[in-house]
Amino acid sequence: MTGWWLLCSLLCALLLCALLRFTLRSPVPPFPLPALHGRTAIVTGGSSGIGEAVARELARCGARVVLATRNAVRGEEAAWRIRRDTGNPEVLFMPLDLSSLRSVHAFAAAFLQQEPNLHLLINNAGVSAGGTTEDGFSLPFQVNHLGHFLLTQLLLQRLQSSAPSRVLIVASSAHQAGRLCMAKLGQPPPGPFAAFQDYCNSKLANVLHARQLAARLQGTGVTAYAVHPGFVHTQLFRHTPLWLQPLWTPLSRFCFRSAAEGARTVLFCATQDGLQPFSGCYFADCRPLQPCAQGRDDAAARELWERSERLLGLQPSLFSLHIPLPFPPCVQQCSQQSPCLFPSNSSPHLPKISVYLQTLKRFISCHPNQTWCFLLALGSRA
Repeated sequence: MTGWWLLCSLLCALLLCALLRFTLRSPVPPFPLPALHGRTAIVTGGSSGIGEAVARELARCGARVVLATRNAVRGEEAAWRIRRDTGNPEVLFMPLDLSSLRSVHAFAAAFLQQEPNLHLLINNAGVSAGGTTEDGFSLPFQVNHLGHFLLTQLLLQRLQSSAPSRVLIVASSAHQAGRLCMAKLGQPPPGPFAAFQDYCNSKLANVLHARQLAARLQGTGVTAYAVHPGFVHTQLFRHTPLWLQPLWTPLSRFCFRSAAEGARTVLFCATQDGLQPFSGCYFADCRPLQPCAQGRDDAAARELWERSERLLGLQPSLFSLHIPLPFPPCVQQCSQQSPCLFPSNSSPHLPKISVYLQTLKRFISCHPNQTWCFLLALGSRA
């Protein structure tokens, strides 16, 4: 009898793994990458994971790529690997530690002195662990939002002078569990799951940042996009508790997307033509999607922008004036008007069981809080 229970438990575990793999590792539709000769890109967190995968493909297309990362050894090694793999000699490392505002200022000054153009700013670096930075902010909120906000502001004029140009902010479906308290912005939230909530808050800030940046830069030739890469197995799993790693590591490798798969939507928003009407939108699986209700709140986006400026000691710029600006049409309307822009990943040959699997996938999409509480409680990050 015990043997039957063990067999049933094993079969249930295998079925659960298969369901998770189908729902979390669904294929990203293919699309061609254009030539990018003469284009310059910055990829933060480009020494591993999604950032390295994005940088590799941009370099393969002929772009000049700057890997902006904290660890000099890993950054130089990643630049060497990409040069070797692509044959593109114009891949270089520059030091950037987003947990230090002083480092962000130093990076921007060095880049502006060294590089005359900037066409792609890909704000990819992120952390999920808790803690406090030397500047007094929570670690996830500064690295994931404030540091990138400052970097974008410092490079904004170069992006404008190089237009058409784009800013991509790697967000996450975890933004739907975010709850921003503007009065305590940048401070760790209370509670037993503070690190998890802090991470989700920073991802919500990413979505709002892209939305407000796009609104303020209309007509300048600079567009902005928030991108959910999917559930991806990256180095952020190094924060998984040691006792859980023997189970969690193989599970995440099997069920989650690879870094190359996670890079696809980022590359889509970085390279494809015709996306200007979707500036400020939130993308997943190479398509615009509606973010959560607070992620569509333009008043919250304006307040986040203004409070971020004050926290960073920035003087309000021309693009920080409180002017009511029209926002691009809604996601549904744009998708109906331009369906040919977005590749399809539907397959006409899926078996009948896919109906149930698609139902599970829709549940995960519609109930991110429950999904993230299950996954991130184990120390994961998508």
